[in-house]
Amino acid sequence: MPIPSPVTASETRCAGLGQGAVLGRAQGGAGLVEVLVAVLVLSIGLLGIALVQSRSLSSNNSSMTRSMAVAASYSILDSMRADRAQAVLGAYNHDNTAPLKANDCPAAGSSLASRQLNLWCSNELAARLGESAEAEIVCDAQGVCTVTITFFTLDCGRAGDGQTNDALCTQTLSEGRGQRIFTQAML
Repeated sequence: MPIPSPVTASETRCAGLGQGAVLGRAQGGAGLVEVLVAVLVLSIGLLGIALVQSRSLSSNNSSMTRSMAVAASYSILDSMRADRAQAVLGAYNHDNTAPLKANDCPAAGSSLASRQLNLWCSNELAARLGESAEAEIVCDAQGVCTVTITFFTLDCGRAGDGQTNDALCTQTLSEGRGQRIFTQAML
């Protein structure tokens, strides 16, 4: 009996598949479609990571601004404790009919209260919370004072920083762009 010669893949034809169909031929690499799908999945994942990072930075900025607002409220309360007699008489009061506006700080007059309000407004409100920040201070005769600070975060930024759109800074608190903190203390 004769020994059959080895059959190569190119010689093996599959019946019924027509000429040129070869059995046993392995795929020689990833196809273009598989590469495109892998790139698409990877790019969607990277976009997700970028979105999470962006949200994290936004939350951190908002948290930092709230912390600065709380520190500002404690600062004016400490100043009022140093001048308690005038504070309980209402020298520091600025209610919602005439709030302190960071872009329109009161003039520093001859009284300690007016000088402290001027310094606090320009150094705490305007410098740290932006020109759109506002504050209301109400003290009663018993020395219970409430400081309310309204400020705008990330969408507005700080006025004059060159990186914000001033049109965004006109948003109101009711439109969901601003934040408000309340601090109440006994002098």
